[in-house]
Amino acid sequence: MNRLLTLLFLALSSFVLSAANAAGEEFPFRVRYQSVSIISTEELSKRFNEVLVIDVRSKYEFDTLHVKDAVHVPLTAGFGEKMVQLRAKHKKPFVFYCNGKTCVKSYDAVLAAAKAKHANLYAYDAGIFDWAKAQPDKTVLLGRSPIRLENLINENNFKARLIEPKDFAARIGDKSIMLDVRDHAQRDSALFPFKERHAQLDEMKKIDVVIENARAGKKTLLVYDQAGKQVQWFQYYLENKGVKDYYFMKGGAQAHFDHTFGKVVLSSGDKDKKPAK
Repeated sequence: MNRLLTLLFLALSSFVLSAANAAGEEFPFRVRYQSVSIISTEELSKRFNEVLVIDVRSKYEFDTLHVKDAVHVPLTAGFGEKMVQLRAKHKKPFVFYCNGKTCVKSYDAVLAAAKAKHANLYAYDAGIFDWAKAQPDKTVLLGRSPIRLENLINENNFKARLIEPKDFAARIGDKSIMLDVRDHAQRDSALFPFKERHAQLDEMKKIDVVIENARAGKKTLLVYDQAGKQVQWFQYYLENKGVKDYYFMKGGAQAHFDHTFGKVVLSSGDKDKKPAK
């Protein structure tokens, strides 16, 4: 009997360990934020009317795709104070979310709200894309709800629009128009002086002019941001506008600098900086 119990215990332990490892691979940051309470897609769906969902991403990301009825409070300076104001109006549990399983903003939002002495806080760390696929009727895409799942841009469609920095630069010419969509704070200098247009992602009138110029001239639209992340959201706008001929610089301005000057690394024995080969 004892041998049988031991075998059952070992089998159960192995199963639990395997499940934990699988969860760790899918949600790699949970181990770092073990004090944060998690809510799953299934549970959030069931309790949707019992909680206050809070989107902590940028305004542009929120305007592109968000959970229906979510409150937008970006995780920036003054977040804790805004949580105090929000708690004064809402007694429901707070559920924070961001882009997905490799985004830590949902966890950090819980910790920031907890620091402001709030309770009943959860991170929905599966993120907006899992939610949109599971609950299209409770999702807003470009101001419209319910959404159609075929209108979500999958990873392959996004990657098909990415060009390595050297290939991106090689396409610059009379047959293309280049657009720098970095924020003003990020744009300390132009990557390609006198060859590019500038417009932040929230400057839609300026962006529309560039789009129409590219369309009228039958030119390829080449777009880059700071790190290759924000263009993923800009793709929704381009697709909605019916733009067909466009590409993004993979890795953004940072990848361009890395390609041009080499990555800066620290050697193991000293503090000398050496460019990666």
